[in-house]
Amino acid sequence: MIVTPDEVITVIRKSPAMEVRNNLGELLNEVQYRGDRIVITKAGKPIAALVDYRLFERIRLMDREFETLTDELAKVYKGLDSYAALSEIDEAVEAARRR
Repeated sequence: MIVTPDEVITVIRKSPAMEVRNNLGELLNEVQYRGDRIVITKAGKPIAALVDYRLFERIRLMDREFETLTDELAKVYKGLDSYAALSEIDEAVEAARRR
């Protein structure tokens, strides 16, 4: 059976930190070759994740874009009442979603 890229199913699973420590090579192969994503837990709580490098770069880009947008909004609304600013932003978001 041949699997096309559109048919690949991304697996997200949890793995305790100790298991990651003991099986890092195997887990890296799962991420690199199968596209799996692994949430690393400590005491049952998520603390980190192993993801494909391309996804990591996309996340970094989105983070930078978010920071830029946040900085621009802070400049535009500087000195304005926070309630008024949030209200205006909410209206803009609502209008964008309707489109």
